[in-house]
Amino acid sequence: MRPHSSAIRYRRRALHMGLRQLSRLTGIDRGHLSRVERGMAGLGDDYIRKVAAALGVTTDDITHEETP
Repeated sequence: MRPHSSAIRYRRRALHMGLRQLSRLTGIDRGHLSRVERGMAGLGDDYIRKVAAALGVTTDDITHEETP
């Protein structure tokens, strides 16, 4: 499962949440989260679930691109 970087960034910003807060909620290094959001790194399944829970979405919401 690979996260869709723009979906994570969009939801995080919609919640007015900074990378530091998401990092604290998930236990994932802030720098790594930044790279994930820029499409330069990935996340394992467990971490994708943690990010989804912290953002209040399903894993599908952050791993699939929206279709037009």
